[in-house]
Amino acid sequence: MFSSSQEEHCAPSKDPVKYGELVVLGYNGSLPNGDRGRRKSRFALYRRTKANGVKPSTVHILNSPQASKAVSCKGQHSISYTLSRNQTVVVEYSHDKDTDMFQIGRSTESPIDFVVTDTIAGGQEGEETPITQSTISRFACRVVCERNPPFTARIYAAGFDSSKNIFLGEKAAKWKNPDGHMDGLTTNGVLVMHPKGGFTEESKPGVWREISVCGDVYTLRETRSAQTPGKLVENESNVLQDGSLVDLCGATLLWRTAEGLFHTPTQKHLEALRQEINAARPQCPVGLNTLAFPSMQRSRALSSLEDKQPWVYLACGHVHGYHNWGHRSEQEPNAQRECPMCRVVGPYVPLWLGCEPAFYVDTGAPTHAFVPCGHVCSEKSVKYWAEIPLPHGTHAFHAACPFCATQLSLAQGCSKLIFQGPVD
Repeated sequence: MFSSSQEEHCAPSKDPVKYGELVVLGYNGSLPNGDRGRRKSRFALYRRTKANGVKPSTVHILNSPQASKAVSCKGQHSISYTLSRNQTVVVEYSHDKDTDMFQIGRSTESPIDFVVTDTIAGGQEGEETPITQSTISRFACRVVCERNPPFTARIYAAGFDSSKNIFLGEKAAKWKNPDGHMDGLTTNGVLVMHPKGGFTEESKPGVWREISVCGDVYTLRETRSAQTPGKLVENESNVLQDGSLVDLCGATLLWRTAEGLFHTPTQKHLEALRQEINAARPQCPVGLNTLAFPSMQRSRALSSLEDKQPWVYLACGHVHGYHNWGHRSEQEPNAQRECPMCRVVGPYVPLWLGCEPAFYVDTGAPTHAFVPCGHVCSEKSVKYWAEIPLPHGTHAFHAACPFCATQLSLAQGCSKLIFQGPVD
C-alpha cells in the first residue's frame, strides 16, 4: 500500500520500520464521527524509538495479600495469579531490549495504545452504547513485535494496567503448566483465527482458538467466560499472520502485515474504480436516469442518500435508481420489493462502496454486494468474507460484512450486480 518513501514519510519518527496494522471490522475507512487520537478504526504499529517490551523474570510465591501488593508496587511489570485468599503467585517481568509492546483495550488510560469500543452492527457509533454494557476488557490484549527481521508479531491475552500489573483474581481461569510456569485466561477471552493460506483470494477460514495470558493456544471454552479452559493446542502458535483475526468479545480486529498491505488496493485505486463505474454511465432501467456512486468520503460516513445513488434488488442483483415500484410495505426497513426487470421479490437497498482497503483480498473491480447491507467490493473479497465465521455473543458465530458488521443472510451472503448501460 505504501512505497518505502511514502512509509518513511508517514512514520511517526525517523525510524520507518512498520510491523503492520490492526483494523477494526465494521467500519468503512474511519469511525462514524471521525478518528480521534488513540480511538480510531485502524492502528499502525511502528518500531518504537526505544524498546518497551518485557519478558518474564523472577517468580514469587506469596502467602499474604500485603506481600503480593508490595511486590506489584515495585514499579516493575508483573502478573499476579491469585490462587486462594492466602496464596498468590507473582511473576515479575523485566525489560526486553529486543521487543516492542503495544496494548489494546477499552480503557483510555495511558498504557493503552489503541482504544477499542464495542462495534455496533450497521455502522452506527459505538460510543453511544453505555460503557457499563461493554464486554471488551479495559486491558484486553497486547501485541509484542520483534524489533529485528522478520519482525514477528505475537499476541497475548490481557494488558498491563497503569500500575504495570495484570491481575488474575480467584475466579479467573488459571493453572500451573507441567513445566511449572503459571498461565491463565481473561474473563471473556481473546480469540484468534489464522486463515489457511494467508490473506489472498485462495485463503480459507482457519479454526478459532483462544490465546492465554502467556501466549499459548487453546481450544475454545464451552462458553465465552466458562471457568474451565479448553485443551492446549501444541502445534499452533500465537504468531500473527497476514489476515489473522483477533476477537475481543465486542470488537474483531484484522491484522495486516506491512508486506500484505503493500499488495492491497490504495485509496487512489479504489477511487479510480469508482470513477470507472460512474464513467460507464449506468442507468436506472425504470427512470432511465444516470446513476453514480457517491464519493469515498460520503460512502464512509453513510451520509444522506444522493439523487443518483444506485439501489439494488438483492435477490437478483438488478441495479436501479430509487423509485416507488413494487412496494410490499412502506414501514419496514429493507422491505420486500418486486424487481421490475425480472419480478423477483426481495430486499431493495442503496449501494455503498467499501472504502477500507485492508479488507480487500485483491484489486478487482467492485462487482458484488454483501446481503443485506449493500456494501460493494470485488467478487473475491465478498466471497472471502462471506465464508468467515465471526464470533457473536457468548458462543455463536456468523459471517458479517467487514465494512459495517451487519450479519450476512444465511440464504445468500452476496449478490452479483447487474448494471444497465446507457441506451443512447
